[in-house]
Amino acid sequence: MRMRRNPLAEQNLEQMPGVLPGSPDKLYGHWDEIFQRKAPLHIELGMGKGDFIIGMARMHPDINFIGVERVASVQVIAAQKNQTDPLPNLRFLSLDAAQLELFFRPGEVERIYLNFSDPWPKKRHAKRRLTYVEMLEVYKKILKPGGQIHFKTDGEAFFEFSLTQFREAGMSFGKISRDLHHSGFEGNVMTEYEKRFSEMGLPIFRCEVWNG
Repeated sequence: MRMRRNPLAEQNLEQMPGVLPGSPDKLYGHWDEIFQRKAPLHIELGMGKGDFIIGMARMHPDINFIGVERVASVQVIAAQKNQTDPLPNLRFLSLDAAQLELFFRPGEVERIYLNFSDPWPKKRHAKRRLTYVEMLEVYKKILKPGGQIHFKTDGEAFFEFSLTQFREAGMSFGKISRDLHHSGFEGNVMTEYEKRFSEMGLPIFRCEVWNG
């Protein structure tokens, strides 16, 4: 079902706690000032309704988190969940993943989360996938040496495709799980999609990728 837009909420989005203006000149090189401290920087690309990034920010107060979502009607839902008791280590940002270098300096990000990204299943759309090798080259620039990508999906074909792209980009990967919820992995924070897929009994695929 397609989600109904809320124009009034979208109009007031930038007044919500933690929501940042989508202006690179106000953000690039200023993340320590924005969070009012120096701490590891983790970002989630395509945060959806925010369950994962909010859960992670609560679990890890020593880390600065940024939830990235380019669809305003979805970003509003995440921002609303953070209004009552705003987390000091969480910010929300609207941008396209291809623009990351405009917002983050080389080597500035410690970890990127890719959770249930659009698999763009048709072969002619492969370049739109967030794990396509050209996008991985963008991530490599903003990730510090040894920085990580944590990747989760419900799609086996998309997962296998992504592993080949990580390899092609010269990135190492491991901690591969093809059924995450029965793997014994601890500390997993589920997204809204993940909860739904888990209830349906579908396996979740996960791996960790290293820069350099």
